[in-house]
Amino acid sequence: MTLPRPHAAVIFDMDGTLLDTESIYIRTFLETSTALGYPLPESFLHGLVGLPGTEFQSRLRAHLGEDFPYTEHRQMYLARRTELLDQGVPIKPGALELIAHLEQTRTPMAIATAATRVNAEDNLRRTGLWDRFEVIRTRDDVEHSKPKPDLFLRAAADLGIDPALCVAIEDSHNGVRSAHAAGMMTVMVPDIISPTDEIRALCVAVVESLHDVRRLVGG
Repeated sequence: MTLPRPHAAVIFDMDGTLLDTESIYIRTFLETSTALGYPLPESFLHGLVGLPGTEFQSRLRAHLGEDFPYTEHRQMYLARRTELLDQGVPIKPGALELIAHLEQTRTPMAIATAATRVNAEDNLRRTGLWDRFEVIRTRDDVEHSKPKPDLFLRAAADLGIDPALCVAIEDSHNGVRSAHAAGMMTVMVPDIISPTDEIRALCVAVVESLHDVRRLVGG
């Protein structure tokens, strides 16, 4: 398993790729919606992973209807999520080893996440990773978030690296679409959702963990 061309930088997605947070978000959403009398199948939330905020809200409203107490639920969800994340944000297996390898080889690194800047900074500071990336770009930094390529293109531009020489690491379908549209060598490390044939075709590799990514980039 090799990359199709030499790489000059690595750009990470955050939630579900670098940090093991998607399962926390889903568990918290299910817990709080059930507490309000609206139990949801977990599979429904799996289908929302990686969607832009407007589409997420649209699908949620189509499923739950207008009687669902959206404001109350949002407050409950955020409070519970913060409580859990304050107890510790889990890092994906192989992440620290991959980051250390890239530091040793002086390979520029960036994060391109569809999270808000506040959420990204909070979680990266909780894990001690905030200062280990040259560039951190969030949905607040671009007009269009994933699946548009803007986030990955902005991160590559700020690194000063040709997007074609960047390895992009993603876990979601829309993340893969975004990185591929940016012209990057896209590697998927599935988290909550598995790749389809369409998604596999957009990747240079689909691997099981970030340990495999480290081997892919020569670690």
